[in-house]
Amino acid sequence: MMGPGLLQLLLQPGSLRADFQPVYQVGESGPHVHYLEGLLRGPAGTSVERPEVLFGYARRKRAEVVMDRASLGTVLEAARGFRDVSVGVNVHATTLAADLQFVPFLEDTLARTGIEAARLVLEVVEHGHVWDRRALRFNLDGLRRLGVRLALDDFGTGEANHLMLLECRPDYLKIDRYFVHGCHTDPCRQAVLDTLAGLARRVGGRVVAEGLEVPGELERVRAAGIELAQGFLLGRPQPAAGWPAAACS
Repeated sequence: MMGPGLLQLLLQPGSLRADFQPVYQVGESGPHVHYLEGLLRGPAGTSVERPEVLFGYARRKRAEVVMDRASLGTVLEAARGFRDVSVGVNVHATTLAADLQFVPFLEDTLARTGIEAARLVLEVVEHGHVWDRRALRFNLDGLRRLGVRLALDDFGTGEANHLMLLECRPDYLKIDRYFVHGCHTDPCRQAVLDTLAGLARRVGGRVVAEGLEVPGELERVRAAGIELAQGFLLGRPQPAAGWPAAACS
């Protein structure tokens, strides 16, 4: 499923769907769901079902802005039934630096789906160089005024990651799974994890450890003072209907 009309097919109503994976509060006040991250999926059983393939295709077609907008609409539409729980959605930094109508589009989407801006966590993803930083700042300022919270995804990777830290001044820094995997047995990973967590706290962001798979990793993350975590150990992605209100309190 990679024909010339694929992009048009993907943008048809009902073609895209969303699963949700929890970010858990794992500190002393936990455990409970802190927010649910919406993960875009292409049509089931196709080569573009996985989000990395889907967005890779969109980048090759120079349609990342279009796909980011479609992702936002799909995730927030699927999250209509959630009450009193925040929702995370990925958006690429390149989209925020290219789409000067992104904030009005987001406002319209929030109004249509009935989700308050304060319940949205926009997870900024790096997959390319941001050429127009003025446009990026313009959109980030608009999102702040709207009341949206910002997360910097996959923190610790990417050639411009520390630049993005200064540009975004995020509410959350999601430490990439590369540094979390095996951190309970690897002293070098432990040192990097502690350093990244300390940096995040110094700039005022809450730290999220991504990719937890075994209990030892969770114990080491807690020892680093990290109170938010995500990974298969805590919960796998599933459709919105799989998250009853009781799980999100």
